[in-house]
Amino acid sequence: MTGPHVVHHGEAPRVTMRSRVAPFVVGRVLVSTALLGMSTFVELATPGVFPVNPFFFLIGLTYALSAVYLATLRYVDDRPWLVDAQLTIDVGLVSAFIYVTGGIRSDFSSLYLLPILAASTLRQRRGALQVAAVSAVLYCGIVVSQYTTLQSFPAWIVAVDSGLPAPRFAQYVVATNLFGFLALGSLAGALADRLRSTGTRLATASETIEDLRAFNEHVINSLVSGLVTADTDCRILTFNRAASTITGVHPGHAIGRHVGAVLGLPSHFVNRLSTVGRTRSLRIDFGVRTDDGREIELGITAARLSFPDGRNGFLFTFQDVTDVKRLEREAGIQLRLAAVGEMAAGIAHEIRNPLASMSGSLQVLRAELPLTGDQEELMDIVLRESERLSGTIRSFLAYARPQRATITRLDLGQIVRDTVLLLRNGADVHQHHAVDVDVPPSPVWLEADDNQMRQIVWNLATNGLRAMSEGGHLRLAVEPGDGDTVVLRVEDDGCGIAPGDIERIFQPFRSSFDKGTGLGLATVHRIVTDAKGSIHVASRVGKGTTMRVVLPAQQGERSGEPDTELELEAAGAEAVS
Repeated sequence: MTGPHVVHHGEAPRVTMRSRVAPFVVGRVLVSTALLGMSTFVELATPGVFPVNPFFFLIGLTYALSAVYLATLRYVDDRPWLVDAQLTIDVGLVSAFIYVTGGIRSDFSSLYLLPILAASTLRQRRGALQVAAVSAVLYCGIVVSQYTTLQSFPAWIVAVDSGLPAPRFAQYVVATNLFGFLALGSLAGALADRLRSTGTRLATASETIEDLRAFNEHVINSLVSGLVTADTDCRILTFNRAASTITGVHPGHAIGRHVGAVLGLPSHFVNRLSTVGRTRSLRIDFGVRTDDGREIELGITAARLSFPDGRNGFLFTFQDVTDVKRLEREAGIQLRLAAVGEMAAGIAHEIRNPLASMSGSLQVLRAELPLTGDQEELMDIVLRESERLSGTIRSFLAYARPQRATITRLDLGQIVRDTVLLLRNGADVHQHHAVDVDVPPSPVWLEADDNQMRQIVWNLATNGLRAMSEGGHLRLAVEPGDGDTVVLRVEDDGCGIAPGDIERIFQPFRSSFDKGTGLGLATVHRIVTDAKGSIHVASRVGKGTTMRVVLPAQQGERSGEPDTELELEAAGAEAVS
């Protein structure tokens, strides 16, 4: 058959010549035994009807030849001429039986039919005609010999009887037998050929049907969707492999049960199955607890199914839509958060302008009005808090409304050196802090926005310094990564990050520092994500934290969704942001 190749599961074994010949060998023995019993009975009832010695000799010879045939069975598949020899010998034995029992007057002429039928079965039409022709020749020879040389044979070989049929009658008998031999050979051979052809076509059709059945079964079991068929009473008839995987129910435990009980269908959905027509289906999504204790959401479609015998039933296809529903809920949340973010950015922008005006006005009033000590202190608090609020708004706007990046080819090592130089001379580095740099002497090139890269290095470095309030070492390193990537590594000896806080450190406004806005790491995460990079976090409580940023050396080298990985080595400490 054409189409996909399918392994045969139950191919019928090939019928060998040996298996076909063996029954005929046994049949010879049975026929010889029947002739022996019949001849013995006739001889006892009417002695002298036919010569005893040659008759029993031929029967004994048949037994001996049958033993030889059994011994040579193993060779007939490779040497089919042995079968032709057996059939020819059988014709000779039959001719001998007929000759010693009266020739044209013998009652055993019909024995010629046995080798002819055997030849049609074993060697088809060609063999049947050959055996029929040999039988005709030998029979003619027997009759001719009776009318020409009969008197020359001794009495112990053949019963001499001068009362032979008239030659005209003998011709009629011979012609009738010859016609019967040839007609039987032709007809039996034709039937054998047709039977063989029919058997071949039947075997081919059986293989084709088996291939289609196996292929259909393979396709059904390869589906990732559950597929269940049921009768009109909703009793399950088939249950594919995906259905078992999704529901946790073994197919053997599902067959025969009500589909609503196995799949946990809501009762109102089961009641509506009667409305399903040939062009209409039902769809439902619902949550269910599987037999193995999992809480999943199923999306099931029910349609009408017509069986080949005219009966109707139902076809149920379903999928585990738990992840799809989760993604839909998350997408909805993201849309709402995006809308809230846009609104918050707009509000922050509107607050920043009045805040700047208020701060400027307060500075002018402070300089021109005579103020007492308490009034000056209150004025300083207002100015300081307004400046802090203005800084928070600037950071939020930078995070919520990032500027368009200007991609240039830059040396990441030089950016780290410049940042460390600023840090060492800034207010965040104290005497008990040490800032080390590990940068290759040769440039480490990458394509990125210069300001964004400096913001990443600055935010991670200042975050590490704030985590070391009691002092410690801050190490900044740059190294080539795997493939076309570069790696920025920032290590500190600070307090570390608690396991429950690692997954939330990149969320906005999650700062644990007094001076922090909670937007530093969130901004870093956004910049790295937009650049198709990744951040790896490893932290030990009380031992410190390592931030490892992997960036593509060239823009467009990496594709797909951005990857942010968090790695935890220990547990329990304050979060760092």
